[in-house]
Formats: sequence, structure tokens, C-alpha cells
Amino acid sequence: MAKVPVQFTLNGAEKAEFVDSGTTLLHALRDKIGDTSPKGGCHQGTCGACSVIIDGELRLSCLTLAETCNGAEIRTTSGLAEAGVLHPLQRAFLDAFATQCGFCTPGMIMAAKVLLDHTPNPSREEVVEALSSNICRCTGYEPIIQAVLRAARANSQNAA
Repeated sequence: MAKVPVQFTLNGAEKAEFVDSGTTLLHALRDKIGDTSPKGGCHQGTCGACSVIIDGELRLSCLTLAETCNGAEIRTTSGLAEAGVLHPLQRAFLDAFATQCGFCTPGMIMAAKVLLDHTPNPSREEVVEALSSNICRCTGYEPIIQAVLRAARANSQNAA
């Protein structure tokens, strides 16, 4: 199998790797680079646990070929905290008890981040829609929805 050079920015740091042609971004991130925050749930693009942000858009890393990410800016949940301080979404998930097993949490947080980046003060319905591509089997979704709304309120108070 041919090796393909891939270069991108991951959470603010330049990364360069050789990957097998056809390697998914999920496998490149986890196996080659060591960022295990995106989770491999279904590996079919239906659960959302592998969600990352690529050039500002939510993407499923299990369906994205690593070689298509040359020059891209990629963010994962491991790159959200700054100087040891949790991102407001991460803090809200903790405060609202929005995690149980935690497997879906990285994908939920990334979906919520894209929502809040585009819609800083979303309605409950907008939050539900933004999270609809992510599956959680533990929380019943309500704590997750409340965490996103809490983070939005905190952001709007900090902006004021």
C-alpha cells in the first residue's frame, strides 16, 4: 500500500505524517498522532463520536480520508482547553452532569462548538438539531442539551 504525506494543523500545532492511502482521519489522529479524543464508535458515520472540526465545519473523522486534509485546520476536544482551563463547553458538560460513560462526549462537544461558533445564542430547538447526528445511550440527551444552553448563556454573559 502506498504511503501518502499528510500535513495539517491540529489544535494549533503543525503535524506531518505518512499514512497509508485510504487511511481515515480518525485512524491517523488516534494511531499516528496520538490524539485519542475522537472516538471510533460505529466507523460508518452514524454515531457522531468521531466528530472533529475541519476548517470550521463539523466532520466525521471516520468517513474523512486523512489525505484530503492537507493544509486543513483541525480541532478536536483535546485542543479546546487553553492553559489548563477548560473550554466553556467542557465546563458546562461537567457542571450539568452531561456525561455518563463519556463515549459520545467529544462528538457532542464538537457539534455544540460549531453551533455556538455560528449561533452564539441558540434556541433549544437549534441545539437539538445541531446534536441530532450524535448518538448517546446513557444520558437521555436532556443534560447534554442543558449543558449547551448553559455554555451559550455563559458566553453571552462573558461577552457583555
